[in-house]
Amino acid sequence: MALYLLFESASGYALFHAYGIDEIGQSVDAVRSTVLDLNRFSKAVKLAGFTPFLSAVDALNQCNAISEGIMTDELRNFLELNLPKVKEGKKAKFRVGVTEPKVGSHITEATGIPCESNDYIQELLRAVRLHFDQFIEQLKPSDLEKAQLGLGHSYSRAKVKFNVNRVDNMVIQAIFLLDTLDKDVNSFSMRVREWYGWHFPELVKIVNDNYLYAKLAKFVVNKSDLSEKDIPALADLIGDEDKAKEIVEAAKASMGQDLSPVDLINVQQFAQRVMNLSEYRKNLYEYLVTKMNDIAPNLTSLIGEMVGARLISHAGSLSNLAKCPASTLQILGAEKALFRALKTRGNTPKYGLIFHSSFIGRASTKNKGRMARYLANKCSIASRIDCYSDMSSSIFGEKLREQVEERLDFYDKGVAPRKNLDVMKAAIDGMTSTVSEEDKEKDNGVHVSAKKSKKKKSKSEADGDAMDLDKPASTAAGEETEKKKKKKKHKLEEPQDQEMAANVDGEQDETPKKKKKKNRDASESVEPKTATEGKKKKKKSKGEADD
Repeated sequence: MALYLLFESASGYALFHAYGIDEIGQSVDAVRSTVLDLNRFSKAVKLAGFTPFLSAVDALNQCNAISEGIMTDELRNFLELNLPKVKEGKKAKFRVGVTEPKVGSHITEATGIPCESNDYIQELLRAVRLHFDQFIEQLKPSDLEKAQLGLGHSYSRAKVKFNVNRVDNMVIQAIFLLDTLDKDVNSFSMRVREWYGWHFPELVKIVNDNYLYAKLAKFVVNKSDLSEKDIPALADLIGDEDKAKEIVEAAKASMGQDLSPVDLINVQQFAQRVMNLSEYRKNLYEYLVTKMNDIAPNLTSLIGEMVGARLISHAGSLSNLAKCPASTLQILGAEKALFRALKTRGNTPKYGLIFHSSFIGRASTKNKGRMARYLANKCSIASRIDCYSDMSSSIFGEKLREQVEERLDFYDKGVAPRKNLDVMKAAIDGMTSTVSEEDKEKDNGVHVSAKKSKKKKSKSEADGDAMDLDKPASTAAGEETEKKKKKKKHKLEEPQDQEMAANVDGEQDETPKKKKKKNRDASESVEPKTATEGKKKKKKSKGEADD
């Protein structure tokens, strides 16, 4: 039975015909010994067909399909073209060796081509991979390396695609840094207290807070310089005027030793560093709160930001935490005690990191284990909702928190809690209502914009119609004004004609002095002539009628 080898390279699909297996050997060890010898291997295997990928995107799609165990249409066409055709109702007289068993099973299911994937086939394909550039003449080793590098980068980039707003790695780093900062700030604050206590030992008893102590150490510097004038400034720093007066009085009767200016400057600088660290710790905590509300809103609303972040960091990621059962989540963080109990056959721990939740502290001693088990169950539900839901909402977390509160009341007072089914239905109704409200807001925004556009269109059309209507109106108005002007001219012309007819002879004798009058007389002398001629014609017509 003939053997064909399907090889998926970065540049395309290749099919090899292993016709001289007898020269190589039938065992895995024999193949391993002949892998490095190209002359011997090339006598046993030859290239049967090769189809390159069309582009880098096509290569990435084919690579993703192969990794998922799917046969693409391109691969099917390639195999049907280069493999011997099998008659209907008969078995194939060849077999195809593939690297991925899932791909081989899919090929046999879809096309009926028999596929194999074992150690012997893997060794043969390893030899093909080693000498692949020697079988294809036009393919250079540098081109193959570039194709492999580009495909590797694009494939890994596609696999690592994630939502930037839901990166739980930032939460893990932030909670680790918060724990480190807490230890560092505490140790540095103790160092400031010890250092400045040589100069002003009474201040330690008056101020207990580390941050306030560092502020005062930076402000006071030298206790001998303190006076009653500094009481308002001290009161602003501490927030208590009585304590400020007590500090001033203690500075006057202090038993501490004097320090040199250089030592005081060093203490002041170190106190400033401690203040900066504590302020950065506050900012980091705010950042952690915002990130937890983005990544795991339900878990945050149920158990809090710090405990939720510690659970995620201990599990490794939010997806790992979602995969944990409630029993594992309950003792997460108490692995040493668990294995010690298993080894000594003692009592297993009831809680781990979940013990830091306020619900466990509020429960009575006999109910702490029950409360831890119930809370772990709800935390497991909340983590799975946060991990696998597309919508980020804290409605389920709030409902789960209500359930935990009801369970606390049940343990303390005996009040029966609601059923889980009713609570989940209420949460789902709340989710649907919020989604519908968001959709309505979007639709309203779309309708408002559509209405605005319609209004604009109607306004423009109305303006166009008004412009079209104004044109004949304006022409009619223009004709009316012209008629009125003509009537006025006729009315003015009649008395002028009479006057001009009476004074024609006088105007002919007179000589005007200015040029403007000449022009006026010339223009007026034309009109009276026409008017007199018209009158003469009228008189003639009257005389003829009398005759």
